[in-house]
Amino acid sequence: MNIKELSKRIEIPEFNDSVQNKEYLKTLGKPSTLQVNVGRLCNLRCKHCHVEAGPDRKEIMDRETMQACLDVFKKYEFKTMDITGGAPEMNPDIVWFIEESAKIAEKVIVRTNLVILLTEKYRHMAEVFKDNKVTVVSSLPFYTKKNADIQRGSGVFEKSIEALKMLNSLGYGRNSDLELDIVFNPAGAYLPPSQQEMTKLYKERLYSQFGLVFNNLFTITNNPLGRFSDFLDESGNLEEYMNTLYFNFNPATVENMMCRDQVSVSWDGGLYDCDFNQAAGIKVDGIDNIFDLREESLKVRNIKTGKHCYACTAGAGSSCGGATEK
Repeated sequence: MNIKELSKRIEIPEFNDSVQNKEYLKTLGKPSTLQVNVGRLCNLRCKHCHVEAGPDRKEIMDRETMQACLDVFKKYEFKTMDITGGAPEMNPDIVWFIEESAKIAEKVIVRTNLVILLTEKYRHMAEVFKDNKVTVVSSLPFYTKKNADIQRGSGVFEKSIEALKMLNSLGYGRNSDLELDIVFNPAGAYLPPSQQEMTKLYKERLYSQFGLVFNNLFTITNNPLGRFSDFLDESGNLEEYMNTLYFNFNPATVENMMCRDQVSVSWDGGLYDCDFNQAAGIKVDGIDNIFDLREESLKVRNIKTGKHCYACTAGAGSSCGGATEK
């Protein structure tokens, strides 16, 4: 379902109308994070995926666009390079991009589905992460096989645990300069539980059952876009879920929305306020492409929003870095 159809069908107020302090609907100016989606090709086809990544996707960022991202990052003094997908490991230029990013960024993040790290073709990527001191943000929807496999596919949980063990063996989650984080997504049409409580539970269960350690757990609300939107619609839960998001809108989360301090780049160089707007096809106000980015474009600007933004501001809030309520 596209964003226009979602907005038309669901009778809840527009997101902007729910935000009292309109200054929070603007960026902070000079964003610190450049989030780069290097392609929608993925070895998995997860039910909650808002960009609808999968093995049949052809969208791959080329080296020229990657170079433009590096140039912009350095020129405008971004701090964090946040690399995502799809499975970013499947981009043919990813090793080069990670190595070049590590030379100029204070922090390089790669978001992995873990399973990809066990395939023969990409097994070397864990060492690439280590050598470049990449912060690994890994997806593990639950700490039990049944729940995780329902969301991501049969056998995924066991492979994810094996990949986490491999990362631990390289020092991830153990050494101070090798950060390993885990992302939790709900399996259905409901909000995630407390991030603090889930962190405690994950740490206890993963260590007691598998001897695994990690740094942080991020709870992320499933956004009603892409494949998850279709799932909600087909199961008859779309309206109920959108009402859940709206009636749990938390004004305390708006100030810390991730879109206020980042620029999101799509595989073809398009510019967006966040990865969710990228999935919705809503480009940044006044800018079209990474090749056209100018300094004045990074000053305070209006954020493009839609009803899907309630997902980032419901409950304790949600971002690529977890809960946002302070």
